[in-house]
Amino acid sequence: MSEVQHMDAMQQKWQGYRRQSGPPGIRNRVLVIYTVKCSEFVARRIVEQSAHPDVELIGFDGCTDNQYAVDLLISLIRHPNVGAVLAVGLGCEYIQPQWLADIAEHAGKPARWMFIQQQGGTAPSIEKGLCWVKELLQELQNTPRVEMGMSDLIIGAECGGSDYTSGLAGNVVVGRFFDRLVDAGGAAIFEEIVEAVGLDKLLVGRAANEKAAQEIRYTYDKALDYCRSVRQYSVSPGNFAGGLSTIEEKSMGAVIKSGSRPIQGVLKVSVQPPQHGLWLLDSTPDPHWMQFGITNPNDNEGLMDLASCGAHIVFLVTGRGSVVGSAVAPCIKITGNHETFTRMAGDMEFDASPILRGAVTQAELTEQLAQYVAQIAAGTQTKSEALGHREFFIPYKYQEKQVAFQRACEIDK
Repeated sequence: MSEVQHMDAMQQKWQGYRRQSGPPGIRNRVLVIYTVKCSEFVARRIVEQSAHPDVELIGFDGCTDNQYAVDLLISLIRHPNVGAVLAVGLGCEYIQPQWLADIAEHAGKPARWMFIQQQGGTAPSIEKGLCWVKELLQELQNTPRVEMGMSDLIIGAECGGSDYTSGLAGNVVVGRFFDRLVDAGGAAIFEEIVEAVGLDKLLVGRAANEKAAQEIRYTYDKALDYCRSVRQYSVSPGNFAGGLSTIEEKSMGAVIKSGSRPIQGVLKVSVQPPQHGLWLLDSTPDPHWMQFGITNPNDNEGLMDLASCGAHIVFLVTGRGSVVGSAVAPCIKITGNHETFTRMAGDMEFDASPILRGAVTQAELTEQLAQYVAQIAAGTQTKSEALGHREFFIPYKYQEKQVAFQRACEIDK
């Protein structure tokens, strides 16, 4: 083991990528964006045929306006891990690729855009896109480097495919790491307020100030109202098969990943933390005519929500195992189930199960996770990155940019 590896992980430094505006990044990627489902094929072919690990895809399927999706795309363009942008549109959709490219250039990131209709169809558009991607990659070679440390990081966490070990090991080590990250001057974001059922007093009691307490109280009540209105809570057959009994039991495991530090306030999707510390992300729709019948569509929506808040890295804690990665922000998959880790060793990044066997202390396991985070931040690929897992999901949704303090029942009055 080298001298650097013996160093306290929270003190380690690495070279990041300086941005003209905003914090530095740990990756320097060309983001190819499709602005409507009709342009996805061309955009995906550009990414696939470029065959470059720093070229990746995101997009929005919808043809009509949705401010939530627009805000999310803009936040990913401005994300510190993104160095350049290529926006691909068909030509008749609401979200215009030139507008997205202009936003990227205003943030100091080289950008290109196209309408497939104007390029002459599929083959000419792919050819043009590949040429532009090559140019953008060349430009990114000149990106200035800057020293980074844990205090520069924003890290987000969510659960997916939880089992009985999630609340005993996987989420526990994330919570302890979050405590250390916050103490080091970094920012930590946890989400899934719909998985905090029954724990409202605990969360409100951890508020850093009265404003944060009001935001948490409102956000919890809104989420509970939403779950009741759509008659669905964030618990699945897979959770029951993994040994969980109720949404309340799942909630206790889910909330422990937030650690123990004061909660500075509530973030909305696409809003970066205004300062370091621990933050709760609210991804539940705000009161509106638009409802979906589900609380969390899938894990990748949650990961994209975290990335939209500027998370350099995202954690996915999963007892039963997962294979997904994340676009823009490298995904570290953590499990407290040793059988899961062994069976899915090619996909799972971190095994938290030794704590259950008494093989390590909580402090030792937390340091191991911190060391791994430092390696990923310094440029080492996660297993999902190496395999090419860069999933994303951007749905239609209605959500305000700030906590609105208006309950659904008040709208009808």
